[in-house]
Order: sequence, then structure tokens, then C-alpha cells
Amino acid sequence: MIRFEENFSLKAFNTFGVDAKARYFFEFTELEDLPVFLASFPDWEKVPLLVMGGGSNLLFTADFEGLVLHANIPGICQVKEDRNYVWVEVGAGEIWDRFVAWCVSQRFVGLENLSLIPGNVGSAPVQNIGAYGVEVCDLVDTVKGFDLKTFTDYEIPGAECRFGYRDSIFKHELKNRFIVTSVVFRLDKFAEYKLDYGDLKAEVERRGGENLNNIREAVIAIRESKLPDPERLGNAGSFFKNPVVANVVAEQLKSQFPAMPLYPAGEGKSKLAAGWLIDQCGWKGFRDGDAGVHEKQALVIVNHGKASGAELYALALKIQESVRKQFNVQLEPEVNILGS
Repeated sequence: MIRFEENFSLKAFNTFGVDAKARYFFEFTELEDLPVFLASFPDWEKVPLLVMGGGSNLLFTADFEGLVLHANIPGICQVKEDRNYVWVEVGAGEIWDRFVAWCVSQRFVGLENLSLIPGNVGSAPVQNIGAYGVEVCDLVDTVKGFDLKTFTDYEIPGAECRFGYRDSIFKHELKNRFIVTSVVFRLDKFAEYKLDYGDLKAEVERRGGENLNNIREAVIAIRESKLPDPERLGNAGSFFKNPVVANVVAEQLKSQFPAMPLYPAGEGKSKLAAGWLIDQCGWKGFRDGDAGVHEKQALVIVNHGKASGAELYALALKIQESVRKQFNVQLEPEVNILGS
């Protein structure tokens, strides 16, 4: 199935619920439809391009005067297995959390900590989504897609995706060039749970102990207690990345602010908690019109109804500046800002 429309409202295609429009919008459910469409629409190379998944990591501050490509390819298929692992190929258009639920039902281990993260499967390797001590790069075997430059299908091994903290090759050299059509995950058949992050282990124990169902339910419960449902309150989850700084900087900050959380982030570096920094600046629960900060999690900027993308972005800039002034730390958006 394909759909092509002009002046298309993206309100239902971004979790902030911002009513921005796309000059052109093309959605496809089969890879073969993409090159056919592009060949019939030669002006696509003359306009800005946006490859969109579930819209859970986007903030439109204006209409998008270009072409949006939406790969809504479905399907979950086990492609091979051995004694220890199973490989599963998933279409880019599958909803991420439905896929995680499927893995848990099949007793495939690895993705349970990533339960309830919004968005589609195709966006997961682009953003290198992560939660509770797990990043999706740990499970990605291969990313399959279509190269707009060469007009060919090709595959990228997970080891060549240059994954980093909320980062990948798809945000750099391959941005708006490589259209993810499916992702192959390598999942474990045997239990090697990761429960050391935050209060996850305690929540799992309260539910009766370690198994996939209890871990998934615990993650969902924790997330729901802290994060708003995008279908009820517009948001894109964590708006800012947790800043990574040199240990010497972290130690200086810790001496000034003893309660500040710190996490190891590789040799000579520490990760700060962006939510804590923002909270200390007094932003939790702030509201200006319909643009605000979530009352339970300062890391989440929310749309209470009719805030524009420009209003939400203006609030984000104010938060950045206040953290910079108080802590001399520069926050970087995790959300992609379009139109600013």
C-alpha cells in the first residue's frame, strides 16, 4: 500500500502533537514501492528530505517544506537460530513496544528492558535507543535499507553502524540517504538479565522474582510512574541527552553539589543526570500556556494541548540556558528539532 499527499498534516505523526504540515508526504509498506515513486517524482532531489518513523523523537517548529518518507513496512520473522541465539527480522514500520512484547512472549531475551519506549522499529538503530542499562546496539545484528544515492538495497552489519550514546552512522553520513526498511536482531535463548540500573531489581522482586514477564511489567510500571503517555499528553520522552563530561569536571561538580548523581561513562568520563540538573534549576512542573515540563520528570517537555513547536523549543532553550548558568554544563537535545 502506498499513500502520497500534498500539504499533509503531521499532527498524528509526531508524539508532541504539533500541527505542522509536510509539503509532500509519501508512505509505503513495501520496499519495491519506494524507487518506483521516486522515479515518478523527479523533484524529490530538489526539496528538503525527512525520513520519518513513529515521530516519537521529533519537534517541528514550522511546517516542513519538503518531502517526508514514511517507511511503514510491517512484519516479524525468525530468520535463523543456533544453540544459543535466535535472529529475528522486523519491518521498520512495526511498533517498537509490540515487538518487545512479542519477544517476551517467545521467551527471547535482551529487549525486555526497552519496554514501552515509543516509536517504530526502524528508528531504534538510528537513535540507538536505550533504557535501564541496555542499548539497542547490543542486540542489532544487521540494518537493512535502501540507499537513495545509489538506488540499491544494501545491508549494514551492526558492528559498522558506529553506535554511540543516542547516536549512529544514520545521523551522520547516512542521514536522509539510507532508508531503514528492516532490522535483524540477535536475541538470547537463555536468561542473562540486566537489573542493576536504578530501582529495576527491587521492582522485579516485588513482582515475584526474575523472569521476562516480571521484568517487562516492572519496566512498564516504572516508566508509567515517571513518564507521561504521549497519547494523553504530548511529549517525546527525554528531551535532552544525559551530558557526558571528563571525570575532573564531574568531581568538581560533585564537590559543589554532593547529591548530584554520577554514572561511569567509559575511560576518564562520567555521565550526569540531565533530569536532576534541570530539576535543580526549578523547572519541574513549570508551565507557560500549553508548553510545560512534566510534573514528575524534569527531563520531559510536554504539550498540554495547543502549544506550537516554536513555543516548546523556546522553553527548551530557556532550560538549556539555566542549566548552563548554574552548572556550566551544556545540555544537548535528544529530540531532533526541525524548522528552527
